[in-house]
Amino acid sequence: MHQPVFDRILPAFFYERIATVLLAEASHRRATVLTREEVIPSADAPFLVVVAETFALLLQAEPVPQMSTYRVEILTDPRAIARFLRKIRSQVPVNRRPLIRAVLQQLTPLNAKEQMLPADLVIALMAVLSEETTAQCQSCQPLVTAALNERQAQERLLHQVTTQIRQSLELPELLKTAVDRIREFLDVDRLLVGQFGQTEGELHGQITYESCRNSEIPSVLGIWDECWQWSALPSSSYQRLSQGEAIVVSDIQQFYAEVPCLQSFAAHWQIKSWLIVPIMVQDRLWGVLIAHQCDRPRQWQPQEVEFLTHLSQHLSIAIYQAQIYSELQQQKATLEQRVNERTQALREALSAMEAAHRIKNDFLATMSHELRTPLTCVIGVSATLLRWPLGPLTAKQREYLEIIHESGTHLLELINSILDLSEAELGRSHLHRSAFSIRQLCTDCIEVAKPQAHRHQVNLRHQLMIPPSRDRFWGDYRRIQQILINLLSNAIKFTPARGEVILRAWWKEDELIFQVQDNGIGIPAHLQPLLFQKFQQLDSSFGRAYTGAGLGLALTKQWVDLHHGWIDVESTEGKGSTFTVGLPAIPSDPPPDPPKLKLDVPPLATTDVLVEPEGRIVLVSEDEATATLICSILTTAGYQVIWLVDAEVERLLALTPIAVLLAEPFSYGNVQELVDQLRQRCTPEQLKIFILGSKDNYQGVERYIPLPINPESFLQQVTMGLTSLAISGQ
Repeated sequence: MHQPVFDRILPAFFYERIATVLLAEASHRRATVLTREEVIPSADAPFLVVVAETFALLLQAEPVPQMSTYRVEILTDPRAIARFLRKIRSQVPVNRRPLIRAVLQQLTPLNAKEQMLPADLVIALMAVLSEETTAQCQSCQPLVTAALNERQAQERLLHQVTTQIRQSLELPELLKTAVDRIREFLDVDRLLVGQFGQTEGELHGQITYESCRNSEIPSVLGIWDECWQWSALPSSSYQRLSQGEAIVVSDIQQFYAEVPCLQSFAAHWQIKSWLIVPIMVQDRLWGVLIAHQCDRPRQWQPQEVEFLTHLSQHLSIAIYQAQIYSELQQQKATLEQRVNERTQALREALSAMEAAHRIKNDFLATMSHELRTPLTCVIGVSATLLRWPLGPLTAKQREYLEIIHESGTHLLELINSILDLSEAELGRSHLHRSAFSIRQLCTDCIEVAKPQAHRHQVNLRHQLMIPPSRDRFWGDYRRIQQILINLLSNAIKFTPARGEVILRAWWKEDELIFQVQDNGIGIPAHLQPLLFQKFQQLDSSFGRAYTGAGLGLALTKQWVDLHHGWIDVESTEGKGSTFTVGLPAIPSDPPPDPPKLKLDVPPLATTDVLVEPEGRIVLVSEDEATATLICSILTTAGYQVIWLVDAEVERLLALTPIAVLLAEPFSYGNVQELVDQLRQRCTPEQLKIFILGSKDNYQGVERYIPLPINPESFLQQVTMGLTSLAISGQ
């Protein structure tokens, strides 16, 4: 531990003397100062921290019980000072802790430097602390004390102004407070802040802040141009101020004897002497700080000029900060206004688009209904004439009737498709579920598509791998039939003569799979993403060779989604396409309650796979290698696995999983909060939650599976966890 460079018991007033010297040095060096009054006003032991560019110093005093003395210590090691600040930080109010943090940040660069106090600071401290020097100056003690008190008051005022600058960006309040306190301290009759401006080469300005001793002193607030006449001042006063030089005039009548207008001006405003100090902001003359003595000429002291100059430098910092803050606020307001305007425009555009979309769908639905009635008549009459003509039909007449009938039927199918699609987009489509035979459904679809296949000379057949015990399915028969007919119709349409189209059906666990395969022209890979979009013909050449409005697959996708299923396509250009549809089985009756488990089950560690894999598992992992391995294991075992990178509760539950696997690292948020939210929505019987990683005390988790994954035991642990036999935390 670093020892103090000074440690002595002294009278209480010695601490104030040392603090005064340090405050003066800190002001000269523009160092950062932190005192007890700024952070812990109620503390008994005073302290003072000074951090300059090349050194740091801590002065602290501890009261000696039953004596009017302090144990005074001085430390210069940055690490020791940092430890002291961290120690007192817990006692500091929350709103003042940023001051501690700022000083700690300034101390960090000093740790790597060799600490040595400046020689003039050491000499100043030695002068205060030397007992011999103190004894020799007993006769001049009152004068020394008065000078020290004045110096201390100056440094404290400077420190208070700089502290206020650091803590506030409100320039009007800062300047108003500053002029009042500076006038009182300098004991002048009037103190002013004037701000320059320049328009079209002409210099002008205004007195913006003023503090007067009493009401008998006339106010000059708000005036400038008609009285100051800067161009009439001797020695180019404006240029001197622009170069940072102060103007000190002890007797205006004598000094400006050859400038009658200024003498007249001074007499009118009762000015006997003045002290003008420039306020430079970014090396430009922003304004002036002016002190007036109105009752008599005044000999301005060097320390007064120096004091006012230091204050003007600090005020320039405050003004620059306020300007930057004002610009930022203006930019922020402008940006917010633009964002609001753009947001409003986007909102209006979205509302207009949604309204147009609704109107379009309503129009299509209405027109579809209006058109179907006359079309039904056209189709019906043409079919009647073809079957039961009123007289003999010539070949030409029969051909015309067949064209009318086929065109009417095609147009009716198109109108029905538009109507179905508009209802689906408006959310008006509903499923009418019932139990039906899968084999009968496939047979009916083949029968419907046979005429088209016969016309195109395409071989149409089916392969049904449906056991008799699982021939029933609970769904919307008409919608599923239309799905298969659309797929068969497309396959036949794009298969050349003597080609083949096959309809297959089989069960994959609790999912019914339909597949339509053809050996037709195929679909280019770059066009496959457009398959399920509305009014899409994949190529203009196709549109010329093959009829259709591009609604069949869009409707098919809508109806598959209504059944919570999926549809996929595999196609090779020139070789054919395979469309696969998966529909989850939904029981027609509520499932029976699961049997209660007996307590005499064998230990889990020796239990083999207990159930057949079924259901959907959601994996949340940011590690691609781990996720790929887990997905491979579970998919091979027959589970449907969905891999997510982030864990959003609504998205997780929308996937209706039977289990959620949360893999470390958990950078997506608080894991316990996520588990709690899932448990609020799902019971352990409805959803299992596994943690993949180190064991922790998470509540509501069924099982922990260590990482890295062991492929031989991972599947067994997941399967056992899904049986509800696993003990949480095992």
